[in-house]
Amino acid sequence: MTYEEVFNKVKELFKDTDVSDVHEHLAYQFNITGEGEGIFYVEVKDGKLIIEPYEYFDRDAIFICKAETLFKIISGKLDPVAAFTIGKLKVEGSIEQALKLKNFL
Repeated sequence: MTYEEVFNKVKELFKDTDVSDVHEHLAYQFNITGEGEGIFYVEVKDGKLIIEPYEYFDRDAIFICKAETLFKIISGKLDPVAAFTIGKLKVEGSIEQALKLKNFL
């Protein structure tokens, strides 16, 4: 799987996510390792979810994982806290802010 395929799949998986009740700015960067390696960000701003294929410098947290792990988390097959605990997901930055992502997965 290429980076472009990973990015497009993430956008597809998040397309119906409702963040209209999130009234704070949240920004997360995802660093995908291994197959499909690359960086993108997910931002919640003004009740909208934005996903772009760029590095985000004013982010709350960085998630580092393989694409396979991310897809399992998004689809609900793997709890993000469990993924972190077993070392499949690394988090840099604000753990408190990172945990908020779980609310709209």
